[in-house]
Amino acid sequence: MSDLVKQLQNSFRQEGITGQLSGCNVLLPVRPQLSDLLDRACFGRQISTSDRDIGWFQLGPEEAFYLAHALSCLKISDASGGQLMDAEQLLKHIRSSRETFPDLYMAYAHLRSKNWVVRSGIQYGVDFVAYRHHPALVHSEYAVLVLGEAASSGDMSLCTRLREWADLQGTLRVCGSVAKALLVITIKRNDPPGVPFLPLCMEQSFIEERVMTRWIPRQQRDSSYQALSSQVTAD
Repeated sequence: MSDLVKQLQNSFRQEGITGQLSGCNVLLPVRPQLSDLLDRACFGRQISTSDRDIGWFQLGPEEAFYLAHALSCLKISDASGGQLMDAEQLLKHIRSSRETFPDLYMAYAHLRSKNWVVRSGIQYGVDFVAYRHHPALVHSEYAVLVLGEAASSGDMSLCTRLREWADLQGTLRVCGSVAKALLVITIKRNDPPGVPFLPLCMEQSFIEERVMTRWIPRQQRDSSYQALSSQVTAD
């Protein structure tokens, strides 16, 4: 997957691809060759049109910011298409509608940097799902939930999740029913008090991963019994 992303990065830079804001998403006009490369690298969602020469893709906010900021291969204009936006302007625009975007983006970029394919997890009640390979080839292995520690800005919107045992148990039950492990990513931000959150602040944040599973007493008892039986037999 890393080779495909590098190939996509080089192709975007060579062609000077520019996307246009549509709400928090970005619409991207690309040629058929790039359309195929975007699909293979698992970025965006293709939009069906009658135009055979140009394909249209819709990038989510995390995907668009990753291509524009982390890979520096995508230019993004405002909704009117008249003015290009830098990383700070784009971040401010998305945060105006999604206050939790910095934490969600940092989790997305963290998983992408480890060559995971990251897609929306809304159908499972989580933030993302992570695939080891292309979604057409394998099922996702992790359901990803992003937690943000209380920052100096006072943003507590992601801090209150999984505070109750019922929330954790319910999430684990859903993950178990669809054969996924729950991966909890905690973002610890160090943005200075009274200073607007900037893209540079992302590099000063700490990311913690925890895999959570549901403890089932009967299964635990059975596995312990089997281990004990094997030990007695060996003796």
